[in-house]
Amino acid sequence: MDLFENAFQGKRVLVTGDTGFKGSWMCIWLKNLGAEVFGYALPPKTDKDNFVTTNLAKKMVHQDGDIRDLESMKAFFQKVKPEIVFHMAAQPLVLHSYQNPVETFSTNVMGTVHLFECVRETPSVRVVINVTSDKCYDNKEWVWGYRENDPMGGKDPYSASKGCAELVFSSYWHSFFQKPGSPAMASGRAGNVIGGGDWAENRIIPDVFRAVESNTTLLVRNPRATRPWQFVLEPVYGYMKLAEKLLANPQKYSGGWNFGPLDNNNYSVADLLNQVKIKVKLQTSYQEGSDNPHEAHLLKLDISKAVSILKWQPLLNFQKTVDFTINGYMAEIQGNKNLFEARVAQIEAYASHCNKDTTV
Repeated sequence: MDLFENAFQGKRVLVTGDTGFKGSWMCIWLKNLGAEVFGYALPPKTDKDNFVTTNLAKKMVHQDGDIRDLESMKAFFQKVKPEIVFHMAAQPLVLHSYQNPVETFSTNVMGTVHLFECVRETPSVRVVINVTSDKCYDNKEWVWGYRENDPMGGKDPYSASKGCAELVFSSYWHSFFQKPGSPAMASGRAGNVIGGGDWAENRIIPDVFRAVESNTTLLVRNPRATRPWQFVLEPVYGYMKLAEKLLANPQKYSGGWNFGPLDNNNYSVADLLNQVKIKVKLQTSYQEGSDNPHEAHLLKLDISKAVSILKWQPLLNFQKTVDFTINGYMAEIQGNKNLFEARVAQIEAYASHCNKDTTV
């Protein structure tokens, strides 16, 4: 099922960060829609990564590369001549940013600068989607959702780097891409995304399924922290819908966009684990009041702009979000021999919800 009016059929689409979690899911969807898909990213970290287990390297053109290496990335852009670019390469972990702040800032800030420099020198590019994070906002931990025109900020290195990346996007957009014929540009912000194929360190759902796989007890930090949980395809659908709209109307759809769940999908870590335990055997113990580095306890996005203007909306309620995630991981744990097709089946199942009027 093509939700994008054949916008990607035959298009040359470049995804930075294609070896990452969201990037690999996007590449699978793009391939299924008939796009010519190109990827530029660091090699996968483990053999369990979604890029590896779905055998994506044989289904698209991928080049190992670091977005901090400007000349290498320029050469790849000039070689593949993309029409659409999704910038998803990043250092994506809060706790890792405390341990490696220089790497985090150089990747997330200067890597974004390099991306736009490559776009400036590649005439074939028509659309650019810069993917950041809900953590780009100056988080005051209030109960209201953050809107696209709220200030950027960030107390930890990761969040600050994403706020900076948004400023880079805004600067390049206003300074270099206002002339007629310039690429259309937008920035997508999403929150805590979950789904099969994510095995990153220090993320709650990968930690859950490592514990399930090894039959060990999961030690949970910050169980009361509230997050806008989303199945991975929710924001990916938003980014791709945004690219489709930008191809047709750059003026209307440029700028920043939030892609979060409905307000009633903001659940605590403890709520998430209780929902997982309905379907799988999981043992947990909780650790509060520890010396863990600061992480925000409350963070919500206001998605009214995307709902009213882009006509995008979240399709899965909290229970379905967890169910899709469990099914994705169990396909791996139970030894599914064709995970690419299993991922395509989840994409098709997700897309079928788009014909319904309400979140299910």
